[in-house]
Formats: sequence, C-alpha cells, structure tokens
Amino acid sequence: MAVCIAVIAKENYPLYIRSVPTENELKFHYTVHTSLDVVDEKISAMGKALVDQRELYLGLLYPTEDYKVYGYVTNSRVKFVMVVDSSNTALRDNEIRSMFRKLHNSYTDIMCNPFYNPGDRIHSRAFDSMVNSMMMQVC
Repeated sequence: MAVCIAVIAKENYPLYIRSVPTENELKFHYTVHTSLDVVDEKISAMGKALVDQRELYLGLLYPTEDYKVYGYVTNSRVKFVMVVDSSNTALRDNEIRSMFRKLHNSYTDIMCNPFYNPGDRIHSRAFDSMVNSMMMQVC
C-alpha cells in the first residue's frame, strides 16, 4: 500500500506531499527529503546516459524496516517519490512504474493549466482525487 506520495520541485522543495496515516506525516516528510540525496546520486551516476530520457523511473531508492521508497524524475527534473508499505509483497515493480506514469500524466495536466504558475504548490482537486485513488487502489 502506498502510504505517501510527494512531488518535489527541481530546486528540491515540496510542491505536493500526501500521506495516509496523518499521525506519521512528519516522519514521511523526513523520509521523502532524505530520499532526495539518493535521487541526486542516481541522476549523477547516470550522467550522460540520462540524455536518453525515455527511462525516467529510478526504481527502489532505499528500503527501511517498515517502508520502501521509490523514485521517478521527469525531463524537467521534477521528482516524484512514493513510499510504499513493505508488508505489501504483491506490489510489483511494473505496477509501481505504471503508478508513476499516472502521477506524471496528472502532473502534466496541472502544468497545462493556464492558471497554474510553475513552482507553486499544487492545489488541485483532480490531482488530489487521482492520488487518493492511487493510494486506495493499492490497498
């Protein structure tokens, strides 16, 4: 089950963070921000190979005792981070990849909105409902 989904700007500040158990919200914020170091390491390790921008999925960033953290980066260096409950062994890598594609498509829809200023926090009911459906779908 996905317990936290975050959209992080190119400059590493949060555009959107949503977590399911709200009592652990600060813990998930910390987990997301610590994963940004791993994302930057993976991007710099790819180096010139990242010129071929077809593979945006970074895979498993790191596991913890209770959670697994996955990453995805867009062509414009916006990062998506998903924290998944590690007790859910039925969730496969290609399912997480498709969840990131859905998240990227919804983010693209927001960017196409003429009333959205790039770099502002995301306040969209459509995006919220899509994230909620992704979190409930995996349950």
